[in-house]
Amino acid sequence: MARNTLSHSLHDAGLAAWFGGTLANAVALNAAAAEADDSSSTGRVANVGWDRWAPVNAAAIGAHLLGGLGLLVGNRGRVATQEGVASMTVTKTALTAAALGATAYSRVLGKKLSQHRDVPAASGTEPTSSTPDDVAKAQRQLAILQWAVPALTGALVVATSFASEQQRATEVHKGLASRLLN
Repeated sequence: MARNTLSHSLHDAGLAAWFGGTLANAVALNAAAAEADDSSSTGRVANVGWDRWAPVNAAAIGAHLLGGLGLLVGNRGRVATQEGVASMTVTKTALTAAALGATAYSRVLGKKLSQHRDVPAASGTEPTSSTPDDVAKAQRQLAILQWAVPALTGALVVATSFASEQQRATEVHKGLASRLLN
């Protein structure tokens, strides 16, 4: 039971940081970078913020994945026998994979932006007419991904909430009874 509690804690805290940090950066950091003294500083300011967030985000994702693995191992019996748990596990796994993919691609694009110092930009994800084409393309892609990652991790928060409800004793009994009767 202690391992399951630790797994829940790692899973949930990691997901909370992953979701909350990317949402906060999308809402605040990219827009705040536009307040730099000149457009050449805007990209640098956004890059510094995102580069500082990257190791924290990696740790959060690692905690979430480690906790999720612990939960899967600890609940393997329920996954196999309780109605609805296997499909919820597949849903959470698919959302996690999509969020990981979007996060990884965002990081690749972010590194591309970080390689360019003092490139003019209107915000962290909005180029100006004088932004080099390759940087502008990466910024336009990041403008979408900055919302895709919190949307996917937010959906994962909702799915996790539903999955937690499946662990209530009354739901376990109903799920097992339904599986036995079918």
